Order: sequence, then C-alpha cells, then structure tokens
Amino acid sequence: MRIVDICEVTKPISSPIRNAYIDFSKMTISLVAVVTDVVRDGRRVVGYGFNSNGRYGQGGLIRERFRDRILDADSAALMNKEGSNLDPHRIWAAMMANEKPGGHGERSVAVGTIDMAVWDAVAKIAEIPLFRLLSEMKGLEANPKVFVYAAGGYYYPGKENDALRAEMRGYVDRGYTVVKMKIGGATLDEDKRRIEAVLHEIGSEAQLAVDANGRFDLETAIAYAKMLREYPLFWYEEPGDPLDYALQSSLSEFYPGPMATGENLFSHQDARNLIRYGGMRPDRDWLQFDCALSYGLVEYLRTLDVLESAGWAPDRCVPHGGHQMSLNIAAGLGLGGNESYPDLFQPYGGFPDGVKVIDGHITMPELPGIGFEGKSDLISEMRALAT
Repeated sequence: MRIVDICEVTKPISSPIRNAYIDFSKMTISLVAVVTDVVRDGRRVVGYGFNSNGRYGQGGLIRERFRDRILDADSAALMNKEGSNLDPHRIWAAMMANEKPGGHGERSVAVGTIDMAVWDAVAKIAEIPLFRLLSEMKGLEANPKVFVYAAGGYYYPGKENDALRAEMRGYVDRGYTVVKMKIGGATLDEDKRRIEAVLHEIGSEAQLAVDANGRFDLETAIAYAKMLREYPLFWYEEPGDPLDYALQSSLSEFYPGPMATGENLFSHQDARNLIRYGGMRPDRDWLQFDCALSYGLVEYLRTLDVLESAGWAPDRCVPHGGHQMSLNIAAGLGLGGNESYPDLFQPYGGFPDGVKVIDGHITMPELPGIGFEGKSDLISEMRALAT
C-alpha cells in the first residue's frame, strides 16, 4: 500500500464580490489528488482536497516542497501500526520534515490541502464515511445531523438593500435558520441600514450574524460594537486583525453578545494564544478555525486538545470555509456546526446532491471518504485531475 502520486492544479474561483478587506475577482484555489495503489470496487482509491476560499492556490509550495517529501518517504513509514491503512499523522510528519516552527504563512494552507486529500483516501480505503472514521478513532458517537448557517451578504457592485434582502430571504426559504452578512466595507451608518433591512426581512424566522473580516481598528470596532449590541445578533465576527488579541479582548467590555473569530489563525499555538489573551468567553463565543487553512485535520486535532485543556467544548467550534471536510469533522467530533456558501465558490462549497437544509441542519450521507463523489459538479472537476 503506497501513495504513487500527488497531483495539483490551480483553479479560479473568481467572483465580482468583496468583503471589508479583499475582493474575489482574482481568487484561486489549489485542487489536489493523492493517488494510491489501493483498489476499491474496481477503482483506484484517490483522495481529493482543496483549500478554502480567501487564501490563494498553493501550487508552488505543494509541488516544490511538500509533494516530494511524501513521495520520497519509505512507504512503510507512512502506514499505520497495523499496516492496514495510511496514517495521516505520519504523512503529516513527512510533509513537515525540516520545517522550522512558527511563521506559518502560506505553508499551513498547502499542508492543509494535501492533508484533506489524505484523510479522504484513508476513509475510502476503510470504506466508511470520514465522520464515522473520526468518531470511531475518538470513541465518540457520530451525529450525522450538523448545524449549518448560510454565509453571504457580500458587497456587490450596484447591490442595494432590496437585493441584499432578497438574498437573505432565499437562504431562509431554503431552510437556514442563521444567515450571515458582511460589514465594514461601507460606513457605519450605511451598514446599520443594511443590517436593519435584513433583520426586517428575516424577522423571527432566522438570526443574523455579521462579519467585519478583520477590518477595524479598536476605535472603529468599539463604535460598531455599540451599534450592534442594540440588535439580537447571532454573533459579531472578526472585528479586528486576527492577531490583535488585545483588540479582541477589549471588545468584551462593549459587546456582551456572542463574538466569533479564528478563521485566520493557522495552528494550535495560535488558538492557544487567542484563548489566553483574546478575552474569548467559552459560554457564548464561537471559534472558527478552518482545518483546510491551518495544516489540516492532524493539526486541528491538536487545536481541539488545546481548547479542551482550556475549558472549551468542541461544540463552540463552527469552522470557516463551507466545505465537506469540516462537515465530516463536525459530525464525527461533535463540533457546533459549519459554515455554508449556498451560492458562492462553486463547485467547491456546498453539500452532496440531494442533501437539504431542514431547520438549519443537514444530515450527512453515508458516502465513503469525505463524500465528494456525491457532488456531481465537484467530482467531475476532481476526476479530471486524477482517477
């Protein structure tokens, strides 16, 4: 049993949208295939992965550093102790050989992308869904029912409040009970009008979360907090720079409601610093670490250990990214749910065909691996890379 090839292609996911910090007109992702010599049901087992939106494709790092470290390793050293499957932890260690600690930068995204494909292959070799593999590994009871919220509300050219309301209405009509919109890309007064328009539209049918994408300095973050605390929001997300823990901590004095952050923190050490210094409150706040951007599930497991030691329950984690990998982690490890992009970043976001949102939840299908084969538009892209 061995990995015979790792393939990467950089794909566009460009869109004429922007948040408070970036526009997505030039956005790309890396699509990766980990090809094994294992055959299941007459087909070679290939694991697939990709990085989340908001970070660009990582083809250079994947091809120049991490791919060859795996392919050059002794195959036996990449298998589990029983010799029955590949071992993601050993493969991760091979990728990170000769890497200094800290300074995560883009390498965390490259490693996370390959790691996703490795776990997909491992669960396919075991012939079970990844979420069930994870629950068995941890001695937990898998819960295939996962909370999801609809992320959108971006700034579009010429998009007025009526169009924003129609977008959010569409999510509610599709079964979502929490919807999210962007703030910080306009004036405070304009964002206030946008928020009130959405709240008027969704009424008591759903809750609204808002996301500043790290745009604010402390003064602006506080000004928004004073405005936002007048509304029954689901959360106030990433007000300032993700590494400005003092800013995040200061906001708890001005915003008693739930806050969320973490999507731009890329290691268990970053998570530990957020918990130590960011003033996050385990009784109400939410953590959004995304394994596809932060060295993968191998590292995410370390992050969950850090959180547990600090008194945080896994159900306070609702990962960023809107991908099926985090859905499997949520179902298998008892996270609080997952982000969803019903209309954006396709075909990489979303659920397998036929999966519906009912009362804000989806039910995981019983598909081996991550379940990419159940999403017809996505698996066609993946199989074009490697089969």
